[in-house]
Amino acid sequence: MSFSELGLSPKVLAAVEASGYTTPTPIQAAAIPHVLARRDVLGIAQTGTGKTASFTLPMLTRLESGRARARMPRTLILEPTRELAAQVEESFQKYGQNHKLSMALLIGGVSFGDQDAKLSRGVDVLIATPGRLLDHSERGKLLLTGIEILVIDEADRMLDMGFIPDIERICKLIPGSRQTLFFSATMPPEIQRLTDQFLRDPERIEVARPATTAATVTQRLVACSSEPSDKRDALRRAIRESENFKNAIVFCNRKRDVGVVYNSLKKHGFKVAALHGDLDQRSRMAALDSFKTGEVSLLVASDVAARGLDIPDVSHVINYDVPIHAEDYVHRIGRTGRAGRSGVALTLVTPADGKHLSAIQKMTGDAIEWRGDTIDPEELAADGRRGSGGRARRGGDEPRGKKGGGRRDRTGSPRDEAGARGPQPAETVPVRSKTAESVPAPAKPAEPRGRSRPEAAEPDERVVGLGDHVPAFLLRPVRVKA
Repeated sequence: MSFSELGLSPKVLAAVEASGYTTPTPIQAAAIPHVLARRDVLGIAQTGTGKTASFTLPMLTRLESGRARARMPRTLILEPTRELAAQVEESFQKYGQNHKLSMALLIGGVSFGDQDAKLSRGVDVLIATPGRLLDHSERGKLLLTGIEILVIDEADRMLDMGFIPDIERICKLIPGSRQTLFFSATMPPEIQRLTDQFLRDPERIEVARPATTAATVTQRLVACSSEPSDKRDALRRAIRESENFKNAIVFCNRKRDVGVVYNSLKKHGFKVAALHGDLDQRSRMAALDSFKTGEVSLLVASDVAARGLDIPDVSHVINYDVPIHAEDYVHRIGRTGRAGRSGVALTLVTPADGKHLSAIQKMTGDAIEWRGDTIDPEELAADGRRGSGGRARRGGDEPRGKKGGGRRDRTGSPRDEAGARGPQPAETVPVRSKTAESVPAPAKPAEPRGRSRPEAAEPDERVVGLGDHVPAFLLRPVRVKA
């Protein structure tokens, strides 16, 4: 099948041909006719299979007729991160080179004034993160009553980042007669519930089993020690000993580890850039551009780079940390082996990673082979059980809750909520200061204000605080002026 058989307009076909593409991917071949027929679509496919073009190309064909009005965009595309939003804008510019369509990109880190100016002139395609979109709507600078097509891209990522309440608010501002398109690489059970709310009799297109990895990616495990310095040594050896190495994205679970690994690689002479959610937008785009152009060969990143970013020729992906959530593994290694190319995914595994590694292999249905030394399965299982009692920590830009319990800023990027951990258990051992021990306690100490001690407390459960003694400075005489 060729693109000419899908019903696309001549202008779109000319742009596709100029881009060098001749044969549509399975998700494109299945989804484009339904989008042109104005059907709601639920598209599920492995990352790197061309989901963006599945809605970009038919939308351009649909938009050839009609005209945009001031502050009333015709189509809306919601993306979970700024990088994905900017990438979709590039796709529209590439495939819409023969069209005179206007676009606006609403993301954080960019002046409101520039975005308002574009909206006031009228836009055919509006690409936005949910937070910044609601900011413009609440300021009265944007009306969504003219939306004809709504695209929710990376739906499972939206769920993870806690954007679902924002999306529900946005959907209430859009006419019910709209056409809605859902695209995602994985399909958690929660997404199925959301499709009943957002989509009307959708055409389900599933070209791969959910949470499967691409056959073009060779996966290997690399055994290493839990000691940070040894782990960084293992990372450098993995890079130097890899065959056909051109470049690599190195994923860390935590943003602070991104900085540590970046500094270590830079110190040892590697050309490297860093990318995580705490960087400003200019720095994030500069890091991506330097990696795409080949100025640097290594990009150390949090999971902000794991979803949907289209960097065509990445030879290797290295998981410095085993992902805490198995779905993130699929997205990470999907940055290599794209568009039919071959790729290599290496994962550094310590004895404490047994539980997370087991979850990944169970989800993908594949037993990943070891490269070189191995870790005894019993040791992995034992250390995994010992480490499973603590709270799992989300890496990169992910909030703590699976359904997005973290608070987000208005740009759509999540941040941890201060004090969200709740009350902590009291210490069971009383703490006395040396000064207080030297001062005799009064015969009948005053009751402390506020929270009182439980009457039934055991002697070894004494509450830390004033307790049964008074600090020395409170016993000093008070001088009253005459």
